[in-house]
Amino acid sequence: MKLTSSHPFWSVNNGLPENYPSLQRNVSCDAVVIGGGITGALVAVHLAEAGVKTIVVDKRDIGTGSTSASTALLQYEIDVPLSELINKVGPAAASRSYQLCCGAISTLEQLAARLKIDCGFERRPSLFLARHKREILELREEFRLRRKMGIELEFYDAKAVRARFPFSRPAALFSKDGGQVDPHRLTHGLFVAGKRVGLEVYDRTKITCVEETRRGVRISTHNGCLITARRAVIAGGFESNALLNTGAGTLKSTYALISEPLPLIPGWYQQCLIWESGMPYLYLRTTAEGRVIVGGEDEDFVNAKRRDALISQKTRTLVKKFGRLFPDQPLEVAYAWAGTFGETKDGLPYIGVHRRFRHVSFALSYGGNGIIFSVIAAQILRDYYTGRTNRDAGLFRFGRCGREKAPRRCQRLQDAVNKRICIDDLKKYLHRAR
Repeated sequence: MKLTSSHPFWSVNNGLPENYPSLQRNVSCDAVVIGGGITGALVAVHLAEAGVKTIVVDKRDIGTGSTSASTALLQYEIDVPLSELINKVGPAAASRSYQLCCGAISTLEQLAARLKIDCGFERRPSLFLARHKREILELREEFRLRRKMGIELEFYDAKAVRARFPFSRPAALFSKDGGQVDPHRLTHGLFVAGKRVGLEVYDRTKITCVEETRRGVRISTHNGCLITARRAVIAGGFESNALLNTGAGTLKSTYALISEPLPLIPGWYQQCLIWESGMPYLYLRTTAEGRVIVGGEDEDFVNAKRRDALISQKTRTLVKKFGRLFPDQPLEVAYAWAGTFGETKDGLPYIGVHRRFRHVSFALSYGGNGIIFSVIAAQILRDYYTGRTNRDAGLFRFGRCGREKAPRRCQRLQDAVNKRICIDDLKKYLHRAR
């Protein structure tokens, strides 16, 4: 699957920070991580630092999949509001999910500092804007619930919004906890740090078959190499959907632009992250170089050709929406791109072992704050692989919604071939089965 349009800003701006070889020999390890984006990097570094002999493989150049298209707003807010999430998963699970996301921002900040990764990490507060007056009561309830669970934030009425920004909105939530980062540089920095503790990283290496055995997995590559491992982690993001075929998530197309460098924009209070309610979403942030990133205009993913054909139209819409918020600030677009992301029914990721694959774990960081979910996934999978108990793992398990059951015919195929997952053949079979 083509996950991004041709020129996402991060990979163009950063070039090739590090070189990684393709796999040219048979190797063995404790854990193999399939996917060389931000999720795979976080998981792999956590495993390697815990003493697990780990190998990473990716069919693309490192960090050039969905990671390069990320706008990298680091927010604890989940796509599903806390009040709605309570109705879906219960108050304890909902509150804990929000707390974990809030803590993950600090965890990522500490990790980048400890590993001395120059990735543009900055703390930023976050502003969630209501579009309509009818949302005021909902926002007040959201404020009450978040404050009750210990999250530090303020409620702004229309007057308070107007006092701090050059636009008017009926209400907003201003949260202290938030941040931003260059996801491409962070990914490469994590892999460089991981290599210092024995991590092996291979890109331009396509996986053609994953076979489960009694003791682990055997993985074949496009050039005939074999990887033998006790465990595998699928960190391939939204492409994993084709392998699972269980309705775990749906794919969306999203659009983003980045401006030429600008002087400091007057009225942008504390250079906070801005996220506007409603569908389609609108979100904004700045960069250390004084650029503005604007994203949103999400719609259902059909195919990469249709997604990319809309880039010009979506870019014009995003520029207009920015102009409504900051009418006195001209915006010259430097780059515009499209990407694909996933979302789930409850807004939470899927992390852990699926019942169809005994020796394979998944880190599916579906959602608008995928980087934060990836931090949580790295901690849970590290604990799983090292035999520790992680009390939060059940929050993100497969089957929690009762709708991710494997189709019977797919299960029979799985049993018949002794848990042999041949990627291309399985996709063809699943297509016929539907």
